[in-house]
Amino acid sequence: ATSYPAPAASLLPARSLASNVSPDVSPDITRAVQAPVTAGQPLADEQSASAREEADKPADSSANSDKSKSPEGEPSPQQQRSEQLEISKLVSRDQEVRTHEQAHAAVGGRYAGAPSYTYERGPDGKRYAIGGEVGIDTGAVPNNPEATLSKMELVIRAALAPAEPSAQDRQVAAQAQVKMAEARVQLAQQQRSEAQAAIDARAEQRKEDEKPAEDDKSAAATQQDQPPPPSLDLYKQLSGLQAPAPVVDLVA
Repeated sequence: ATSYPAPAASLLPARSLASNVSPDVSPDITRAVQAPVTAGQPLADEQSASAREEADKPADSSANSDKSKSPEGEPSPQQQRSEQLEISKLVSRDQEVRTHEQAHAAVGGRYAGAPSYTYERGPDGKRYAIGGEVGIDTGAVPNNPEATLSKMELVIRAALAPAEPSAQDRQVAAQAQVKMAEARVQLAQQQRSEAQAAIDARAEQRKEDEKPAEDDKSAAATQQDQPPPPSLDLYKQLSGLQAPAPVVDLVA
């Protein structure tokens, strides 16, 4: 289809009635005579208004829409910078969390478990650790306060191993210190009991050592209290004498 330019608006004033038009002619006929002169004015006004509206539109509206959409659906440079900043923060947090938890596990030794982490997926699709924990055995050793003291010392070192211990880490260390105090009390009681048992054992041993000497003394005292046995020497002497001669009494 071919388009044609609209005729230019006439700026000339409306023409007066022709001199040969009778004054008795109808007004409609008069307007019909004047119509060709003034018909182009409304069209020109509409074109002028449309041109002004186009001129009033912001010049960068189309440019902004082009900037927000990169070719082939790729993110804009601003979005890329934002994603890179977020990824950098996630990488830093991941390293901090892993270093923190590995310090607990390394110092805790056999009383510490393996680290476990909480992850978040970044704009690049990778998972980054944003939190973690390590289980630590804080139970006392039954009937062995000395072993409990050694264990709680290791637990405290493991809880405070990271460069910046968390509130939970400090709470675990405080609990271990309470159990250390309880173990010291138990150890002191145990040492007193052992010392008293040693004293009692020595006293009993002394009694056992002194018992034979007392038995010997009591036997000697009993022998002293008994009368001496009779002497047989006199009987021996008498048995050695001759028998007496018989005596005869004569009566005169």
